[in-house]
Amino acid sequence: MRILLFTGKGGVGKTTVAAATALLTARAGLRTIVCSTDPAHSLADAFDVPLGDAPTPIARGLHGQQLDARARLEDVWGSVREYVVTLLDWAGAGAVEAEELSVVPGLDEVFALADIREFATSGEYDVVVVDCAPTAETVRLLSLPDVLGWYMDRVFPATRSVTRAVRPLLSRVSTLPVAGDDVFGALRRFYDRLDGVRDLLTDGDVTTARIVVNAERVVLAEARRTYTYLSLFGYHVDAIVANRLLPDAVRDPWFATWKDSQAEHLDAVRAAFVPVPVLTADLTPHELVGAARLREFGDALYRDRAPEARLSTGEPFRVDAVGDSLVLSMHLPFTERGDVELGRADGELLLAVGSYRRALVLPDSLRRRDVVGARMNGDRLEVEFAS
Repeated sequence: MRILLFTGKGGVGKTTVAAATALLTARAGLRTIVCSTDPAHSLADAFDVPLGDAPTPIARGLHGQQLDARARLEDVWGSVREYVVTLLDWAGAGAVEAEELSVVPGLDEVFALADIREFATSGEYDVVVVDCAPTAETVRLLSLPDVLGWYMDRVFPATRSVTRAVRPLLSRVSTLPVAGDDVFGALRRFYDRLDGVRDLLTDGDVTTARIVVNAERVVLAEARRTYTYLSLFGYHVDAIVANRLLPDAVRDPWFATWKDSQAEHLDAVRAAFVPVPVLTADLTPHELVGAARLREFGDALYRDRAPEARLSTGEPFRVDAVGDSLVLSMHLPFTERGDVELGRADGELLLAVGSYRRALVLPDSLRRRDVVGARMNGDRLEVEFAS
């Protein structure tokens, strides 16, 4: 089983790369599904076939899906949605506003995680290709297993207990709708559908991410940040795809400066992301729409590589024994010492890089030890634990 995540800044061509990859894996005889977690779906446009919320045949051995969050609300979120609508109506929102606001921000990502897990564990597919939303939304998607796990382990039980205690009192003194056990039960059942998704997505032998870029300064800056944040949450990046490069056949002097700039940025990409391989794709003279053109694009992109293979084997985390100490080493590329904040509480290492924060649950071998130092060693954060 392989799960391939494609992300990148909006407009760099990640949908095209994801669609082409899915076609190649299906052609190789691997049962493949390609799904989109981007609210601005464009998979159907790339394949030039209609796609909906259910897996739809695209080609031999290939299915496609575009997530419909509102349809999922009716299917698996009914009790929660009804409570939110009732609460908003009590607060004075109109019927239309209440219906619209009942689609809680972030539900698309939660539904997408549940689908990825179901596809991977169903036994029906060998490869799951995910056309992710632009980078900020992708980082939010991939941080959800940590955030939801923390909430369900710590906040959810207390919230449910408090609600049970105050519900009789509130019902006597106020008309405020209070969530019932059916609402909490729906939340619990839905979270249970995500059980194991973090282990699945952080297993480098199963799941790898590929970042699609254009050879432009702004795009590369965002790609570097994305690589850092994916490493922060333990995800494996096994390739960078440099898309829409001006081909050698373009020799018009008008494009000379542009080509020189692209060549300079491409060199910077290769140097910055080493040892992760950089795959290159030329700008094509036609729209990449339809299976035939997408396959042609995919062949040129991967050349002699198998698209489903793990293209790089770097590890985001490892624990090394150094003398009497244990050193937790975390890959944090493009990060300076001053960018990192560290703390520790209740058997967890609290880590912040930029605007993203993570509570890393420590294994028993580290939990019993004290933190005695931390340092940046190249592109890795090393935290030393002494007995």
